[in-house]
Amino acid sequence: MAATENAHRNDHERAADLRAAVWASDRDAAIDLIEAGADVNDQDDTQQSAFLIAASEGEWEILRATLQHGADLADLDSWRGTALIRAAERGHATVVGDLIRAGIDHSHVNRIGYQALHEAVWLGRDTAAYHDTVRILLAGGAETDRPSGSEGLTPAQMAEQRSSAGVVRIFRALTTSPGTADPDAALLAAARDGDADRAMVALRAGADPEITDTAGRTPLLLAAAADHLEVARLLVGIGADPNAVDDRRDSPWLVTGVTGSTAMVDALLPGRPDFALVNRFGGISVIPASERGHVDYVRRMVDLAVDLDHVNRLGWTALLEAIILGDGGVQHQRIVDVLLGGGADPNRADADGRSPLHHAEQQGYTEIADRLRRAGGR
Repeated sequence: MAATENAHRNDHERAADLRAAVWASDRDAAIDLIEAGADVNDQDDTQQSAFLIAASEGEWEILRATLQHGADLADLDSWRGTALIRAAERGHATVVGDLIRAGIDHSHVNRIGYQALHEAVWLGRDTAAYHDTVRILLAGGAETDRPSGSEGLTPAQMAEQRSSAGVVRIFRALTTSPGTADPDAALLAAARDGDADRAMVALRAGADPEITDTAGRTPLLLAAAADHLEVARLLVGIGADPNAVDDRRDSPWLVTGVTGSTAMVDALLPGRPDFALVNRFGGISVIPASERGHVDYVRRMVDLAVDLDHVNRLGWTALLEAIILGDGGVQHQRIVDVLLGGGADPNRADADGRSPLHHAEQQGYTEIADRLRRAGGR
C-alpha cells in the first residue's frame, strides 16, 4: 500500500513539474518530462493541466508532444472551456490549427456561452494573429450562426459591434467570395493572388490543401514563392506540407532561399520543414540564399543550425557559392562573415580541389580573401 501511495505521489509531483515547465515556456524540460511519462492530463486545484496550459500559452511544440502522449481533447478548464477555446482567445493560430487537425470539438460551448470562434472575435484584437486564428477556425468548419450565450450575437455580429474591420472582412468573404463550385481551383487562384480570405472560403468548401497546378505546385508553394504570408500561415495552420516538391524540385521551404524571406521562414516553421531537402541542383536553401546575397536569411539559417557545409551537385557549399556566383560586394562580404561566424569550413574545396580562398583570389575579391585568411583559409 505504501509503495502504491508513493508511486501516486511521485506521478503527481512529476505532473506538477511538467505544468511548471510549461508555464515557464521551458520547452526542453517539458518535452523531456512528457517523454518520461508525466501525465499531460493531470490537473491542479485550478483545473489546469499541461495540455490546457500549452494551448493557452501558445506553446505549440509542447502541445504537439502532449497530443502524441495521450492528451484528452475533451479536457475542460474551470470555465468549462476546451484547449481550443483557450488558444482561440489568445490568438494562437498554430495551436488552433493543431487542435482542429487532432479532431477537437470546435462547436463546444463554455460556461459563458462562447465557442472558440466567439472567444477569438469578442475577446481578441483586430491583429494579424487573430485574423489567422479566425481564418483557421472558419477553414476548419467552425459554426458561424450560433449566438453567444450572454450577448446573443453571432461571431460576425460581434466583429461588427467591436468595429474589428479586418475580422469583419473575413466574415464577409464567406458570402462574397466566388469560386466555391470548384474549391480546388479557387484555392490555387487565391494562393497565387495572395488572397487569404478567398483561400479560407475554398478550404471551408472542401479544397484539398495539397492540390497541384499543371507544374506540380501546391497552394503553399505558390504562396511562398510570391511571399504571400497570410495565405501561407493559413495553409500551414490547416496542415499543408512545406516539403512538397513540384516538377522542378522546388518546395515551399526551398523557395525561401531564393526569395530570402525570413518572414516566410517563420510562417513555415510550424509545418516542420525539412532543412536537408535539396533542390534540382542538390542544394539546400542556404546555398541559393548565399549566392543571392540574402544576409538576414543566411543568418536565420545559422540560428536554425542548418548544415552550412552541405555540398550540392556542382561541388559547392554555401560559402563557395557566395564567392563564385556573388559579386564580391558588401552583401556577399557580409554573407561570408555570417557563414564563417556560424562555423562554415573555410577550407572546404570544390569538386576540383579549389578552396574558397583560391576562388576569392582568382576573382580579385580582396576583402573576402582577407576574411578567409583570418578564419584560417588556405
